[in-house]
Amino acid sequence: MVYQQKRQEYRQLQQQIQSVQQQNQYLEQQIKALKSDPQTIEKEARERLRYARPGEVVYTLPGKSSSVPASKK
Repeated sequence: MVYQQKRQEYRQLQQQIQSVQQQNQYLEQQIKALKSDPQTIEKEARERLRYARPGEVVYTLPGKSSSVPASKK
């Protein structure tokens, strides 16, 4: 009985490890892209900081609370 419980616990831990490793790989790819890929950098700046190109207007819809006010840059 105890043996079966430990085996089940072992399987669960192995699944957690695999999940965390996959998440880690994804985050490493994101970091690499944010350091070197201009498109990814622009996407993040537009989404998080509400940056816009000259002549563009950024509209913010209600529903999400944001600490960064929308502005035209």
